Amino acid sequence: MSRLSSPPRTPRVRTASLALRGDVDRPATLTVRDLREGWKQHRTEVVFDCATSGPQRHSFEGPLLREVILNAGPAFDPQRRKDRSRFLLAVTGGDGHHTVLSWAEIDADFGNVPVLLATRMDNRELDAVGSQLVVPADRCGARYISAITQLWVGAWTAPD
Repeated sequence: MSRLSSPPRTPRVRTASLALRGDVDRPATLTVRDLREGWKQHRTEVVFDCATSGPQRHSFEGPLLREVILNAGPAFDPQRRKDRSRFLLAVTGGDGHHTVLSWAEIDADFGNVPVLLATRMDNRELDAVGSQLVVPADRCGARYISAITQLWVGAWTAPD
């Protein structure tokens, strides 16, 4: 007697995504592929110190964080520098790590730091694991957030 067998299963490829939320006109859920295909890719070679494994050397490719956020329509007046400078960016990784940057760090009129949302690391695509925040100016790797799940944009307001 023969047994009926199921056709072989095709492995399912997990596609990681990040939620872009906060004070933006166009919130979005973006996959690594969206980040790779929707914006110009920039490449950077970095060295940073990791507290647990020492110096790390990597190459990263991805869009500039500021270009992705500008595309979402942040709720500031782009002509008013002081309005832009009060905005913060909070990044959350899949492992629970978080960091905060100021808009002024990445804005071309202020710090102009070329922070990336990496889509490739050391020539490997990050589709399955998720985008990585890359802050090339940092000596310490604490703000290199892996497997980004959320990117929040918002204005800081002084407490009463």
